[in-house]
Amino acid sequence: MSGHSKWATIKHKKAATDAKRGRVFTRLIREISIAARAGGGDPDTNPRLRTAIQTAKNENMPNDNIERAVLRGTGQLEGEQLEEVTFEGYGPGGVGMLVRTVTTNRNRIVGEIRHIFAKHGGNMAEAGAVSWQFHRKGDIVVPKEAADEETMMGIVLDAGAEDLRDDGSAWEVVTPPEAFEPVRDALVKAGITPASAEVSMLPQNYIKLTGSQAQQMLRLVEALEEHDDVQQVYANFDIDEAEIHAAVS
Repeated sequence: MSGHSKWATIKHKKAATDAKRGRVFTRLIREISIAARAGGGDPDTNPRLRTAIQTAKNENMPNDNIERAVLRGTGQLEGEQLEEVTFEGYGPGGVGMLVRTVTTNRNRIVGEIRHIFAKHGGNMAEAGAVSWQFHRKGDIVVPKEAADEETMMGIVLDAGAEDLRDDGSAWEVVTPPEAFEPVRDALVKAGITPASAEVSMLPQNYIKLTGSQAQQMLRLVEALEEHDDVQQVYANFDIDEAEIHAAVS
């Protein structure tokens, strides 16, 4: 069971405020720019950019915003000098964590992320100390009400998925990175809309947390995700849905 997916699924169900939507747009714009800078501005030849643009469209981002973000990434428009920095650390109970940031100031973000970890019972780790516990995989979350297990199995395995997991209120589809788009597209073609779909860092193993440790862990994740420069937080916790609901409701 993927604690991370439960967290992502439940957060997706929460109504987004205007402020949070603004933060979502900022993160997506930065991801589009970084993807365009790394792999070029043509989504047909840049899978990361193609995924970022599709995610932005799913969030109803205007095309003008998307186009400007691409042009900033390729240097055709002036903009912020962005740098991608990933931090490794441990949360309560020894949970391994990866925090991917996009920032204009590496020195500032190091201190701020270290402070958030320390404030919520965690600590930063050296590069490589945690990342080996995660694999880069396609991660697609589908609400249970969208399709039954047999339907899901038939669609995703035929399209190249590695695994279909029962994650409580949702199905989690795991794919090799290169099969992510074919699997996502097969679901959409079948009329099934994922709650979330991304190429992610999935844990090899999970650490079960309960009680005060679980609540502290969720507060740490929330605090990190609230930081303007944080793009994604990955963690290998497993927490029961009831405890997650109690933390986010």
